[in-house]
Amino acid sequence: MWWPLRGHFEELHPEYEVVDWRGLSYFCDFAWLTPYTRLIIEIKGFGPHVRNMDRQKYCNELNRESFLAAMGYQVISFAYDDVASRPEVCITLLRLLIARYLPESSPLPLPDVIKKEIVRLACLLARPLRPLDVEQHLGINHRTAVRSLQSLCADGWFSPVSGAEGKHIVRYQPQPHVLQRL
Repeated sequence: MWWPLRGHFEELHPEYEVVDWRGLSYFCDFAWLTPYTRLIIEIKGFGPHVRNMDRQKYCNELNRESFLAAMGYQVISFAYDDVASRPEVCITLLRLLIARYLPESSPLPLPDVIKKEIVRLACLLARPLRPLDVEQHLGINHRTAVRSLQSLCADGWFSPVSGAEGKHIVRYQPQPHVLQRL
């Protein structure tokens, strides 16, 4: 699946070892590790991962995936049957997933990157943003944070929320279509 997609195996690590919260080693099928990406790819057979799984093994599987997510990995799984019989489906799904980690063919202007990251932060936090949230998340100054939030309001992504006295805007509420992207 990987070779037709990328044309090389750079940054792809088979049988990648991760030590879990109990200090036990777990070997992921594949890990794609770049300076910006930590992706675990699992190939799961029906027998060992479904039919032969008891309640404890099921719990362990979910705990392992939650642990990997907490450690900053994104975990995706493919059915062994699809890998063996329908690799084009797996390649398409994998292409869709990794496309968001690859550079775009034409670079975005910095203000657009900032706005995209603010929208992503709003989806992550699922609450109104304060300029301080944006400043701390992006490491930018207050004026840039406020200008970016105001621009997102003008574009219809956010609406301003005034403070108790109604004099100053203190938060920016994501519009419903922003939070539906979760």
